[in-house]
Amino acid sequence: MSDINKVVLAYSGGLDTSVILKWLQDTYQCEVVTFTADLGQGEELEPARQKALQFGIKPENIFIDDLREEFVRDFVFPMFRANTVYEGEYLLGTSIARPLIAKRQIEIANLTGADAVSHGATGKGNDQVRFELGYYGLKPDVKVIAPWREWDLLSREKLLAYAEKNGIPVEAKHKGGGAPYSMDANLLHISFEGRHLENPSAEAEEAMWRWSVSPEAAPDAPEYLDVEFEKGDIVALNGVRLKAHEVLAKLNELGGKHGIGRLDLVENRYVGMKSRGCYETPGGTIILKAHRAIESITLDREVAHLKDDLMPRYASMIYNGYWWAPERKALQTLIDYTQQSVNGWVRLKLYKGNVIVVSRDSKTNSLFDMNIATFDDDGGAYNQADAGGFIKLNALRMRIAGRMNK
Repeated sequence: MSDINKVVLAYSGGLDTSVILKWLQDTYQCEVVTFTADLGQGEELEPARQKALQFGIKPENIFIDDLREEFVRDFVFPMFRANTVYEGEYLLGTSIARPLIAKRQIEIANLTGADAVSHGATGKGNDQVRFELGYYGLKPDVKVIAPWREWDLLSREKLLAYAEKNGIPVEAKHKGGGAPYSMDANLLHISFEGRHLENPSAEAEEAMWRWSVSPEAAPDAPEYLDVEFEKGDIVALNGVRLKAHEVLAKLNELGGKHGIGRLDLVENRYVGMKSRGCYETPGGTIILKAHRAIESITLDREVAHLKDDLMPRYASMIYNGYWWAPERKALQTLIDYTQQSVNGWVRLKLYKGNVIVVSRDSKTNSLFDMNIATFDDDGGAYNQADAGGFIKLNALRMRIAGRMNK
């Protein structure tokens, strides 16, 4: 008999978590609470409720929460204030969603009196780490059930067979046969793993992509976009003020239309293996480009360079599940302090997979001085003769070393 009485399951209603729901009931003989997060994945969430009801979950134990605004405002935007990119390419679309899911899951556990939480992450992946570090950081004594580390259903084909045996409805199989792609979607991105993507030499199928056209199929005419920033966050597009989640949704639409944001990546997972995934992040790609453009005229040089030095470490914190750790919070305080002056606008040109900065300005915080930067007569704003002394001082150690090496 299990010592677990009630468990909160992070429940998408897809194959893995639908199987887990039934497995928890059979294996632990406990009461199950389902939690489905609306992070803007663009799918109807009501089927998740119906599946839960089908397996006897009490209506009051079914939580479907709209977290779109909190997700973008409190997680995505703070991450992009740091210009965060993991391993030079990945915009962390899956990684940044996990701490919010863990936070709300723990809140529901406290609300319902549950003594355990469960997730659908595999024992090979990063998400098990992200979820569980969040759980323990927010509720240190919580019990965690990770089915993939306990059961013998260790392939998608076995999961499909279990689902069929137990009458669990799942998404239709891939038209070529076999299990569908393993996908994760939210307002920031959609990811694809599995099937022939497990062979890094195989090109992704064009039919796989869902949010974007190929750059070749994008419109032949460019589209211009004005982006307005306040304290490092986008607050308006083309003069229209929007909520945070509305900004990202609109940028996804525009970016996808112009073939922006596709990525085919082999990344280094936390557990030590290399893994290939394909990602669509159209809105995030635009945000990153625009944010660096506005920072280029509003941030002090050394502050900007310090941020660039710290960014890879910050990205690793998010990738590896340390959003709720003290070091991430401390670094976020520094990042947010630097953004107080990041106000202004950027004009972008979207064209066939490219985000091109064409202009930028800040009426209140621009550090760009045309009188100093001009190639014409600057009227004495900058004394070019001063550069000689600076160069000689910096060259002194090199000159000394040069004499010794003769």
